[in-house]
Amino acid sequence: MTASLMTILAATGGTAASDPVMQNEVGRDMVSLYIPLLLGLGVLIMMVAWLPLVLRRLPLSLPIICLGLGMVIFSWPPFSDYSPHPMETPVIIEKATELIVIISLMGAGLKISRPFARDGWALPVRLLALTMPLTIVCLAFLGSWLLGFPIATALLLGACLAPTDPVLASDVQIERPANTDEDEVRFALTAEAGLNDALAFPFVHLAIAASIAGFGADVWKEWAVNDIAVRGLIGILVGMVLGTLLGKAIYKLPSGTRLSRTGDGFVALGVTLIVYALTEYLHGYGFLAVFLAGLSLRREAGDHEYNLRMHDFADETERLLMMILLVCFGGMIIGGGLLQEIGWNHVVFALLVILIVRPVIGWLSMTGIKRSRGERFIVSFFGIRGLGSVFYLAFALNHGEFGNGNELWPVVSLVIFISILLHGVAVTPTMRRLDKK
Repeated sequence: MTASLMTILAATGGTAASDPVMQNEVGRDMVSLYIPLLLGLGVLIMMVAWLPLVLRRLPLSLPIICLGLGMVIFSWPPFSDYSPHPMETPVIIEKATELIVIISLMGAGLKISRPFARDGWALPVRLLALTMPLTIVCLAFLGSWLLGFPIATALLLGACLAPTDPVLASDVQIERPANTDEDEVRFALTAEAGLNDALAFPFVHLAIAASIAGFGADVWKEWAVNDIAVRGLIGILVGMVLGTLLGKAIYKLPSGTRLSRTGDGFVALGVTLIVYALTEYLHGYGFLAVFLAGLSLRREAGDHEYNLRMHDFADETERLLMMILLVCFGGMIIGGGLLQEIGWNHVVFALLVILIVRPVIGWLSMTGIKRSRGERFIVSFFGIRGLGSVFYLAFALNHGEFGNGNELWPVVSLVIFISILLHGVAVTPTMRRLDKK
């Protein structure tokens, strides 16, 4: 098909044959598949808009549909020839998942109206200060004992899988910004997903450093000073300062010059990219800065409807990117053969992660907090894993020296796969029952 296409272009005297894209086999195939790709993208966009309405009353979720769609698409030629594979395109996977995570974090920050207070934030603080680090330790132990990974690799496995995912957890989070007090369960899961992606980064950096230089005293000192104190402080300062300044420019300038008069929701995307890029340029934690910038923007907005527009744009962009990346993740599973190397120990590990480790540690971490048993169960059980874990693993393998690091891809993919199916089936009836109560 590509040869005949080149022949036609050359015979007709067209200039397309001299385009560098047409000199590459992949480029020629993409051109020949241009119309089918447009059709598929159009279908995806319509699914983003319509599927949530259809699935609202069903024990299914949008991620399940996208995952299954990707597995079907990439099992057919010619798409099967282009199934994404993490070992072949690790940088593309890292950057694509990085983009969707920061957009999701901005949307999460714009949702939360609750002011900072000790009592109001007690539940997410428990999840962040106790549940996540204890989960990392337990998963690192299981990775070493059950899967046989070296300590640095096992630590990376725990750091990748401990944080809950801000992208795939939208069904259990606050739906839209409001000035009334948020539902406690949705608030806790939203705040946890917004912050634990940033707070897991120090453990990822520790695993990277240990893979290169071991766990010597110098590594621990550098980690404590640079990766925890300095990077964290930069992320906090840049996020809150830029978020507040941009919030004042949007909402507090004289009425004739307020940026909110534009009415354009895509400003949220601009703020996200500016805050993240500046923070990373200053060697801070961009994930942390973006979420805090979203919170600061929400504080400055008050009851202004423009905050809702920015949130909705970020949410729609996130859902579209999520569908595309989950379709590609389905292709990774089918075409990349990630689940073909799974053994019984990997299955046991994945089930322990989802059904035992997170629920038990999450439940125990909430000891003393006055919430119903049902609320505590939902918060502890819905520790959804997703594209954030893919980003952390790709980032670490691209920057560390994990000799057997590629063996982590099947394990992490299996955990994400089970999480998408199990939590996706359970989320609709569970949250419906919670809302009724």
